[in-house]
Amino acid sequence: MIEEAPASVRRTVADRAQPPVGGRLVLGRRASLLVSAGVVSHTLWTSAAPALTYGLYAQEWHLSHTVTAGIFAIYPIGVVVMLVGFGGISDQIGRRATMLAGLFASLSGAVLFAVAPDVWWIFAGRALMGIGVGLAASPSTAAILEFSSPKSAKHAASVTMGAQAGGFAAALLLGGALTEYGPWPTRLCFWVLSLFLIVLLIGTWLLPRHTPGDAGGDWCSRMPSVPKHVRRAFAVSSTAMVAAYTFGVLVLSLGGQVEHDLIGSPNAFLNSAVLSLFPVVMAATGTMARTLSPRMTLMIGALVSCLGMVLLIVAVSFCDLVIYLLATAAAGAAYSLLFVGGLRVISQAAPERNRGGILSALYLLGYLSMGALALVLGAIVTTRGLGFAVDLGAAAIILMNLATLVLAKITPLTMPHSASPPLST
Repeated sequence: MIEEAPASVRRTVADRAQPPVGGRLVLGRRASLLVSAGVVSHTLWTSAAPALTYGLYAQEWHLSHTVTAGIFAIYPIGVVVMLVGFGGISDQIGRRATMLAGLFASLSGAVLFAVAPDVWWIFAGRALMGIGVGLAASPSTAAILEFSSPKSAKHAASVTMGAQAGGFAAALLLGGALTEYGPWPTRLCFWVLSLFLIVLLIGTWLLPRHTPGDAGGDWCSRMPSVPKHVRRAFAVSSTAMVAAYTFGVLVLSLGGQVEHDLIGSPNAFLNSAVLSLFPVVMAATGTMARTLSPRMTLMIGALVSCLGMVLLIVAVSFCDLVIYLLATAAAGAAYSLLFVGGLRVISQAAPERNRGGILSALYLLGYLSMGALALVLGAIVTTRGLGFAVDLGAAAIILMNLATLVLAKITPLTMPHSASPPLST
C-alpha cells in the first residue's frame, strides 16, 4: 500500500515547481526517473560489453580460459569491494553524488578498454567498471523508486528490470554489430559506451541535489546492513537475487563459447543476436510480472529457472541449438521474475532511511556469487571441459532456486507499511 507522502516530501515537490536556485537547471520528476533508469541500464551494459570480445582478446594475446574468466571475475570483485566499503554511502551523501562517482569510474574503465594495448589494461578497465557499478547500482535502483509517482511506485521494480534489459540488449546487439561490421572490433563498442556514459553524467549532474544531513550517521552506517525486522524479507530477496545474477556467469562468461560450439559461426553479430534473446525475454516478462503478487512472482521464477537449467544441460550435452534457445528464453524469463519479485519484496520492507544500504547488501550477495562462480567455472573449463562446467553451474543455480521456492512459500511477505519514498537525491 502506498501511503500519502509526508509534508516534507510534498514541500519538496512544491519547491521543484519553483525556478532553480542560482540559475542551475534541475530536472523534474519524470526526467529524473528517466536518467535514473539510464544509470541502471549502464550497469548491465558495462557488465555485458566485453562478452563478445573475450574470444578476440584470447586470440590476439593467446589467453587461456582461466585468464578470460579472470577478466570476467574481476568485475564482480570490484563491485563487491565497493559495496562492502561504500554500500550505504548514498544514504549519507545522496543518490546523485554517488551515481556521479560511479559513472565517472565506469567511463574511465570503458576508455581503458577502448585504448588497451595489452591484457593488463583490460584487467584495470574491468576493475574500474566494477567500481563504477558498485557505486551506482543501489542508488540508481533507489532513485527509480523515489522518483516514481505514488501511483506508479509499485511498478518501480518493473521499470528497473526494463532498464537492465535495455542496457543488456544494447551491449549485445550494438556491440555485436560494431564488433562484426565496424572498424576496430575490440575498441569501437567501448567508445560508444563511453559516449553513452558521458550523456548520463550530464543528466545525473542535473538531478536534484541531496540535502546535507538528510540521512545522518557515521562511517559504519555507510556499509551495507540489514535491520533486524527486515531480515526475513531480505533472506527471500537475496536468494532470488543470487539465483538471478548467477545466470550472468553462464550467459556472459560461458555463453559465447557455448553458442560458438552450437552455431558454428564466427559472426559476432549472429552470436550476439542469439544471446540477446535473454534480455528481450527479460523485458517482456518484467512487464507481465506487474500483475502478479511478489510471492507468486518468486515461485514461478524459481520453477522456470529450474526448467531453464535442465534445458541448458540437455542442450550442451546433445549440442542442440533449438533446446539452447529455449533454455536462454527460460533463463531470461526466470531472471526477470526473480529480480522483480525480490526487489518488490525488499522495497516494501526497506525503511526509507536505510534503503540504499539494504539494496547494496542485496547487490553485494548477487555480485559476490557471480565472482565466485565465474572463477570456479573458468578453472573447471580449463581442466575438465565446457560441458562439465555448465552442468556444475546449472546445478548450483537449481539449488538456489529450490531455496528461493521454499523461502517464498513459508515467509510472510505482507509488510505492515512501506515508507513513502523521498524525492531528495
